[in-house]
Amino acid sequence: MEFLRALLDSIITPQNEAWATLIEEVYSNVRKVTRYAIKKDTKFDVDALQKNIDMLPNGYIIKEIDSDLYDKCMEDPVTRDFVSSFADKKQYLDLGRGIVILKENKIVSGASSYTRYNEGIEIEVDTVESERRNHLATVACSALILRCLKENLYPSWDAQNMNSVHLAEKLGYEFDHEYIAYEVDRTRKSEKN
Repeated sequence: MEFLRALLDSIITPQNEAWATLIEEVYSNVRKVTRYAIKKDTKFDVDALQKNIDMLPNGYIIKEIDSDLYDKCMEDPVTRDFVSSFADKKQYLDLGRGIVILKENKIVSGASSYTRYNEGIEIEVDTVESERRNHLATVACSALILRCLKENLYPSWDAQNMNSVHLAEKLGYEFDHEYIAYEVDRTRKSEKN
């Protein structure tokens, strides 16, 4: 139980019904969600990904997340998730990989490593509301995938919703299956005793 109580701001995937029941017992306000698994053996079309990057509209700049952009990401809740899963800036700069798109020196979209494992990353992607539908997420994800491929890291994708599934498919991934998960965060946490 202590293990489950320690999981704040997390997505928990139960291995079976017993785990699902335990999660629901430990957290009274946990949110049960459907997520969408994406196949893990994608063979990417590098030329298509480069063409996506070439769609970057005029007035936007694409950059890799460095020390200064890490700080800028931390200033806004929309962009904080690009780097906040790592213990600190040093750990992110050592292990994380990320791309942001700026407009008038403000981060408006990006793709980054939500987590890192030996062979790859799990991708986190977001775009500020006012900039959606401008292909920015496609551009940022394409650039991040290409960077990962150059380093022999697998850019793993797990979708929160069907929009994310469609973006993944546009990038060359294939949908695998739906599954149940639980979202736990500090603001909703209310442990049962």
